[in-house]
Amino acid sequence: MEMKLVAEAADETAYEGDGGGYYSWSTSKSPLLKDSKLGAGKLLLHPLGFALPHYADSSKFGYVLQGVCTVGLVTPNSTKETVVVIKKGDVIPLPSGVVSWWFNGGETDLIIVFIGETTKAQIPGQFTYFFMAGVLGILRGFQSDVVAKVFGLNNKEAEDIATSQPGALIVKLRNGIEFPNASEDVKEKLYGAIDTPELEADVVVKGGGIINSLTEKDFPMLVGMGLSARFVRLKGKAILAPSYVADGSVQAIYVAKGSGRIQVVGGDGTPSFDDEVGEGELMVVPQFFAVTVIADEYGMELFSITNTSKPVFEQLAGKVSVWKALSPVVLQSALNISPQLDQIFRSKNTERLMIIPPRS
Repeated sequence: MEMKLVAEAADETAYEGDGGGYYSWSTSKSPLLKDSKLGAGKLLLHPLGFALPHYADSSKFGYVLQGVCTVGLVTPNSTKETVVVIKKGDVIPLPSGVVSWWFNGGETDLIIVFIGETTKAQIPGQFTYFFMAGVLGILRGFQSDVVAKVFGLNNKEAEDIATSQPGALIVKLRNGIEFPNASEDVKEKLYGAIDTPELEADVVVKGGGIINSLTEKDFPMLVGMGLSARFVRLKGKAILAPSYVADGSVQAIYVAKGSGRIQVVGGDGTPSFDDEVGEGELMVVPQFFAVTVIADEYGMELFSITNTSKPVFEQLAGKVSVWKALSPVVLQSALNISPQLDQIFRSKNTERLMIIPPRS
């Protein structure tokens, strides 16, 4: 069956209002989201924008593209709210069923992209949200006399509790409102920086860029979520060396900044995708397909997730690649090349190249 690989910007508007908007990638434009059981959405909060408390049917990562956000989290069976403040370059894992709210108390817009799995979702390839308040709130769906009895309220109080919030999804709050400060007694790591300075990166290639990863080693909760995240910053005309995910995981790659070219090769040895991609576009790389990225002259940044908490990337260039591991006679026979060309080829694969800087 032929797979149609595409790179698309968010094409569906779930909500827009004074407080901001929420946008998603449809499975009609990006069919591999459904086939791979992945989903993606983007949250925009204007200053004083407040995303009402809600939970989702899918586990996902939120990556802050712009701004600062105060986030409240309540895990199932917990009686305590945990508050964190995240900023540009931070990643926050969000397990399914966790209640969260999001508030932009800054002076500029906040933008967060969410990418995750939809294995148990009501609709494969799509996140479904359940709101605690507002016109879509759960309490509004129950009859007021039931709400009154459950919470020990009179009918008027129950009606006000369920219906006083006229907003849906996102509302804009008044000036001067003060939200909680970040919790001080948090014992587990709830978010982390993935877009870091060069000196703090997992992989640094001089003149080429950096790679950072967040796996179950960084967040034990990811084992249950079945997700991991990766950030790549390429300098102008640098290349992310070809690789594939050897454990059979699927990648969803989001262009966070800049533009460039992505090439994907499948099992038939021909390009499954070879095109220019730009900021705001998302594409899914199927299982075992090899992918490489070439930044344009201004560089680019990529945020991606894989649907495993401990991905295994197999490099196809450099000293840790399969070419270096194969014995000379096998490599020469496989490529039908001379021993002399074999030696040249091997001599060029002496470094652990995950990013190739531009050649001068």
